[in-house]
Amino acid sequence: MPLDQTLNSLGFAKPPAQTRVVVAMSGGVDSSVVAAQLAEEGYDVVGVTLQLYDHGAALAKKGACCAGRDIHDARRVAEEMGFPHYVLDYENTFREAVMDEFADSYLAGATPVPCIRCNERVKFKDLLETARDLDADCMATGHYIQRKMGAQGAELHCAADAAKDQSYFLFSTTPEQLDYLRFPLGHLKSKEETRALAAKYGLSVADKPDSQDICFVPNGNYAAVIEKLRPGAAEPGDIVDTDGRVLGQHNGVIHYTIGQRRGLGIGGLADPLYVVKLDVAARQVIVGPKDLLATRKVPLREINWLGDGGFLAGGTRQIAVKCRSTKPPTDAILRPISDTEAEIELLVAEEGISPGQACVFYDPDSTRVLGGGWIWRGY
Repeated sequence: MPLDQTLNSLGFAKPPAQTRVVVAMSGGVDSSVVAAQLAEEGYDVVGVTLQLYDHGAALAKKGACCAGRDIHDARRVAEEMGFPHYVLDYENTFREAVMDEFADSYLAGATPVPCIRCNERVKFKDLLETARDLDADCMATGHYIQRKMGAQGAELHCAADAAKDQSYFLFSTTPEQLDYLRFPLGHLKSKEETRALAAKYGLSVADKPDSQDICFVPNGNYAAVIEKLRPGAAEPGDIVDTDGRVLGQHNGVIHYTIGQRRGLGIGGLADPLYVVKLDVAARQVIVGPKDLLATRKVPLREINWLGDGGFLAGGTRQIAVKCRSTKPPTDAILRPISDTEAEIELLVAEEGISPGQACVFYDPDSTRVLGGGWIWRGY
């Protein structure tokens, strides 16, 4: 790079006007601010919104992303800021890559995280390829996470605002994708700063509420969605204790998750009981005392490694991990088994770890995200 060329804010050695960036716009305030900020800085911005499901169908809900009102809001922001905006129909892709697996995982007794699969299989795969087809230099999103340049290339780091950090949902981002992605909001200290920027740019979405829960699950009712996607798949069975004694009946294992205490319908017992296992083949919900939920060994597969060097070459190492999005990282030992499999040993046992959830790796001495994997069997 010539000495007189400095990098622009997206890391390219050319003027913003000569830098094309595709912004993934969900219609919410975060991605709208990213698009508006880059447009104001003079970048060649192209907004793209994915319609992921039929906003008129029963699965959609008010306040969810990527359908209905949100598409309109994204288009309006583009008009306000004067850059082109496109809506791409990804309904079939989203159903096949995300919703079908969500339903099948629940029917198999797991607790999936579809937001991770959506980022992995749709937004950072198909949409990213669309950005390349549009000759964009990079793709920007409104995720709260940071991309920093390290000695060996781009690194993924937690957001400056721990309360908004989305690293758990982005652990499967590959090094190749990370080279192309940009996250302009990751350095902000609070969501209030984002809303202040939206007000500064005069955006119509400045006061729009954040979307909640999974976008295609109305009111958090997972079972209703699964029954719609897989009619008749939920079969009744017994609620049993760890000795096999029948304590009650259920209307399908999809109504239960590991660690659940409320809504079991087996009152009158001296001590509280929790769901400790789901036996899909026997159609049994197995309950027991809380101490049976604690575990220290967590088997993983589909490992995505973002640390320096090879995953296997590094051998056993001490890291920090999250086995749930809502918990802070905790100390653990990482033991690689193959390029795609590993075992985590938690230094302090955790309760309610469930197959289908993600386990995300962190550098214990910095904010860097080292990758992660999927929890794949019960204990």
